[in-house]
Amino acid sequence: MPVPSFQLFGLSHVTVLMLTALAAMLMIRLRTKNSPWATVADYLLMGGLVLQWPMTVLAHRELGDLSLQNALPFHLCDVAAWAGVVALLTRHRLAAELCYFFGLTGTLQGLITPALSEGFPHLRFIAFFMGHSSVVIAAVYLVAGLKLTPRHRAPARMLGWLVVYAISVGSINAMLHTNYGFVCAKPPSPSLMDVLGPWPWYVVSLSVVGFVIFSLLDLPFIRQRKMDLSLPSKCA
Repeated sequence: MPVPSFQLFGLSHVTVLMLTALAAMLMIRLRTKNSPWATVADYLLMGGLVLQWPMTVLAHRELGDLSLQNALPFHLCDVAAWAGVVALLTRHRLAAELCYFFGLTGTLQGLITPALSEGFPHLRFIAFFMGHSSVVIAAVYLVAGLKLTPRHRAPARMLGWLVVYAISVGSINAMLHTNYGFVCAKPPSPSLMDVLGPWPWYVVSLSVVGFVIFSLLDLPFIRQRKMDLSLPSKCA
């Protein structure tokens, strides 16, 4: 049976984008209304974040191209996914920041311009969008539903973690001859990297762009942090 081809902004792609937005809004509403279904939704979201990796491995095995390049959870989207699981389970602020900033910077871009060849209903399509959509939903839900908003100097802190990630995954790529995080070569499908120059300069450019996007994502929370600081402290 032939593998269906993915079409950028085709019916299946647009449907996924719409369902992602609707799911995020529904989860936020359930949490703000203190619905008993909110916890169920949390666990369903965690299931999507966790299961996308083994499903991706199974999909590549079905396609016959399973290799070190696609079998390990070392992309930035994977880091955001695991951070989302930790944040949902523990309400850890750093994990929530990693999911929010990495998810809405890298994973959202991947959701809009996927590095994907297989269309619906292939398992690769389902696994890809399960992972990317779950990360984006978690990123929005953590700050808007669970109120785990970014702390002071979060953009600079996230830039530091982004550099740590790039160095770490670059070392892994050197050892395994892979391209996780696309730090060694650009993805084959159209992406933001195409306009940021050749290697290795596009990696540096991505860091600058990342910090700018981090700062923009932090803007909605600056005023609230200032208001919190202006409140009188309580004495014991």
